Amino acid sequence: MSRTAIPITRRAFAPTFALLVGLLVSGCGINSIPSYEETAKAKWSEVQNQYQRRTDLIPNLVETVKGFAKQEREVLEAVTEARARATSVQIPSDVITNPEAFKKFQEAQSQLSGALGRLLAVSEKYPDLKSNQNFLALQSQLEGTENRIAVARRDYIEAVRVYNTELKTFPGVIWSRLLYASNKPMETFTVAEDVRRTPQVKF
Repeated sequence: MSRTAIPITRRAFAPTFALLVGLLVSGCGINSIPSYEETAKAKWSEVQNQYQRRTDLIPNLVETVKGFAKQEREVLEAVTEARARATSVQIPSDVITNPEAFKKFQEAQSQLSGALGRLLAVSEKYPDLKSNQNFLALQSQLEGTENRIAVARRDYIEAVRVYNTELKTFPGVIWSRLLYASNKPMETFTVAEDVRRTPQVKF
């Protein structure tokens, strides 16, 4: 009778033991690294989406300004060229863990921001342009996009901070070495890029 009681007790205890082990493992941070990684990747996608939205607005903006300020050819060409450079940058799948690729992306977007700022400043010289309904609509859309870019970048920077910190601190550093050795720290925007003002679109 005692022989059959022991296996029954063990069988009854097995699910409880498995549940305890599961709770212990889930509570010790084993899933934190992949969770933080996915969050950072999602935030990066939003950064890209907002930059793409801005890029899509530029051709219409250039054409509208061109209609009123054809003599500003140099500024118009600079924006067009900066947009072409920004869209031609090859973004590898590992861009957020690839310092060189991330730097190229950041520089291209920075150059486009500068050129776009110069284009918008041109409108000060042309009252008819400043009152044009199409220009005003584009200006409003661009202003909203610049704000969304700033928010998306901020959220991405915070998500990367959390992820990178987890890779370096206990207990994440243990899981990083044991299970996630291929995970690399993610890149973030430089301080200089962070504090750079977005193009002024209010007049």
